[in-house]
Amino acid sequence: MSVTQIQEEILKLKKETGTTILAHYYQPIEIQEIADHLGDTLGLSRLANKADTDYIIFAGVDFMAETASILNQNKKVLIPNPESSCPMAAYLTADKVKEFRLNNPNLPVVVYVNSTAAVKAESDICCTSSNAVKIVKRISSEFNTKAVLFGPDANLADYAEQKSGIKCIKMPEEGNCYVHSQLTIEDMEKIRIAYPKGKILVHPECIREVRELAEFVGSTTQLYNRVKNSTTSENEFCIGTEKGLMERMAKDFPNKNFHLISEKLLCYNMKKNTIELLRYVLDHLDDPMFEVKVPSEIAKKALIPIKRMLDYS
Repeated sequence: MSVTQIQEEILKLKKETGTTILAHYYQPIEIQEIADHLGDTLGLSRLANKADTDYIIFAGVDFMAETASILNQNKKVLIPNPESSCPMAAYLTADKVKEFRLNNPNLPVVVYVNSTAAVKAESDICCTSSNAVKIVKRISSEFNTKAVLFGPDANLADYAEQKSGIKCIKMPEEGNCYVHSQLTIEDMEKIRIAYPKGKILVHPECIREVRELAEFVGSTTQLYNRVKNSTTSENEFCIGTEKGLMERMAKDFPNKNFHLISEKLLCYNMKKNTIELLRYVLDHLDDPMFEVKVPSEIAKKALIPIKRMLDYS
C-alpha cells in the first residue's frame, strides 16, 4: 500500500472514530500532511487543551503526549510509538529538582516542557523555547529574585540568561538536546562559505558560539514565521534545527531555497513514529500499549506550572 493510500485511510478513520491528530514539526513529512494540527510544543499544548474529541493521537515524543494527558485527563491520549522518547528529558528527575530546590530554597524552578510529568510536578512554572526568556523574566519578578533554577536544557538556560539578564542555574550543567548541540562553529563557517547569501536560522538549544553566528535564533514556530514573513529578496535560508522543519518550509514556501546546516540534524526519536504505526493505532485506539496516561496525583500538580506558562504566554 502506498503512503498516499495510507494517508487516505487515516483521514477516513480519524473522522469515524472522533480522533484528533497533533503532530510536531519534527515528525516525518507524511505524518505532518495528515495532522489536524501542526506546530511546536507551545502551540500544540494550547491545542491539546482545546481538543473536543474523545481520542488524541500525539505524533511527537513522550513528554508531549504526557502534557496532552495532563491537560486532558478525561480523554484518551495515544502515541504511535511508545519508544519515541526525549533523551534530554532524561537528564532531569524529580529527585534532582528537589535537591536543587533544597540547595537554593528561595529560587523559583523553571522547567522546559521537554521534561517528564514528574519533573513538571516539582516545578513552579514551565516554559518552551519560544517563551523561555519571557517566563524567566516574569517568574523572577514574581519571586523577587535575580536568579532562577532552570532545566533540563543547559543551552536554553544559557540563552534565557543571555537575553533576560537573569541568572539561570542549570539543572543539570550537562543537560542538552543531542540534535541541536551537535552543531559546531565549523558547521556554521562551512555553510556560510557554501551559501554566502543565505540567512542562517538556528534554534536556541544550540550552543552559544553557534547561536552568535546566526542571523536569527528562535523556536521552531519562530523559525517558520521568520521565513513566512521574509521579504521577496530573501530567498535562501540555512536551517539549524531538526530536518523535519526544513521539509515543512520547503513544502510551504516553494519559491525559497533551503539548506540544512548539517546532516546530523535528525531526531531519531521523533522519527520512530511512522505513518504505518499511526494507521495501526487508529485501528487499536483502546490498546493500552499506545496510551499515555499521567497518574491523577502527578497530573494535578503538573497542571499548575503548565497553566501558569499558558497564562504568562
